[in-house]
Amino acid sequence: MTDLLGSLPEDQARLLRHAVPGVELASRPMLATLSDRRDFPGDWIFERKLDGVRVLAVREGERVRLLSRAGNRLDATYPEIVDALAAQPCTDFTVDGEIVAFTRGRTDFARLQQRMGLTRRRDVEASEVAVTYCLFDLLGLEGADTTRLPLRTRKSLLRRALTYRAPLRLTTHRNEGGADLLADACARGWEGLIAKRANSPYSPRRSPDWLKLKCSLEQEFVIGGFSAPGGSRAGFGALLLGHFEGEDLRYAGKVGTGFDRRTLLALRGALDQLALPASPFTDRVREAGAHWAEPALVAQIAFTEWTRDGMLRHPRFLGLRYDKPPRDVVRERPS
Repeated sequence: MTDLLGSLPEDQARLLRHAVPGVELASRPMLATLSDRRDFPGDWIFERKLDGVRVLAVREGERVRLLSRAGNRLDATYPEIVDALAAQPCTDFTVDGEIVAFTRGRTDFARLQQRMGLTRRRDVEASEVAVTYCLFDLLGLEGADTTRLPLRTRKSLLRRALTYRAPLRLTTHRNEGGADLLADACARGWEGLIAKRANSPYSPRRSPDWLKLKCSLEQEFVIGGFSAPGGSRAGFGALLLGHFEGEDLRYAGKVGTGFDRRTLLALRGALDQLALPASPFTDRVREAGAHWAEPALVAQIAFTEWTRDGMLRHPRFLGLRYDKPPRDVVRERPS
C-alpha cells in the first residue's frame, strides 16, 4: 500500500480490496441518470457536465490502456493522453474521466469529433484539435481496488496521486448546489451539472447516486435511415432517428440541421454501406422516398423537448458517437 492508502481511517481501509493483476476493475464506467431534481441536501457534490468521450485509463507498470465506454481501446487516437499518464511517478492506477476539446472555454463535441476517427500517429500530430483528459474518479491505486471507498475519499486520493498539467486536468467540484448553481452553469454556456452522492461507492452501471442536470436536452439516437436531398443540398436531406425499447427501434423523428457539406457526404457514404430494403423502425415512418439503413450508427442530438407523441422538437445534429453500442440507446427520462 502507498502512504496515501496507509493514511486512510481504519473504517475506510477495511473497504479496500486487492486488485487482481491484469483484470479490469470496471468493465463499464459508472453512469449518471437524467434528473429534473433541483433540491439537494448536504451529502451531494456537483461537477461540471462535460461534452466529450468517456474514458477509463489503466496503468500497470509501463503499460497504459485507454478504454471507451464500450470497452474499445483508444490508445492510438489519444497518444498524448497515453504519454502523459505514462510519465506519472505513480505506476499503478485506474482512473475515470472524460476526453474533451475546448472552444473558448467550453467543451465542444463537434470539434472533438475531428479527432475521434484518427488512429495514425502522424494524422493525430497533424491535427489542430488539442484534447484534454478531465479526471474525476479513482477506481484503483497501487494494487488496491478503491471502488468501495466513498466518492469524496476517492476524489481526494485522485488529487494527490497524480500530477496535473496539460493534457491532464483534475475536475473540481462544489460542495453545495441546486437550482441556482445550475442556472449559473447554464449562463456560462456549460452543458449542465453532474450531482453525485458524496459517500457513494463506484458502481459500473447507471446509478441514481449520479444525476445529470442538463441545461438543454441532449442524448444519443440511432440512425435508421435518411431522406433524399433536395435542391443543391449534398448527401441527404435529414437523418431518421430512433431509440430502442427492448428489441423495438422506436422512431423519434428526423434531423436536418447541424451538418456541413463534408459531414453530409461522409455520412451518406457510410449509410449507403448499411443499406436495408425495408424500415428497421417498429413504428410507421411517413417519409416519402426514405432510404433505410442498418441501425449501426449513433448520433448525438440536441433538441428542445419531446412532443406528446414521442417526437423530437427542433433537433440539431452534434456528431457521431463511437463509444456507445446502438442497443444501449434508449430514451432518457428524468428520475
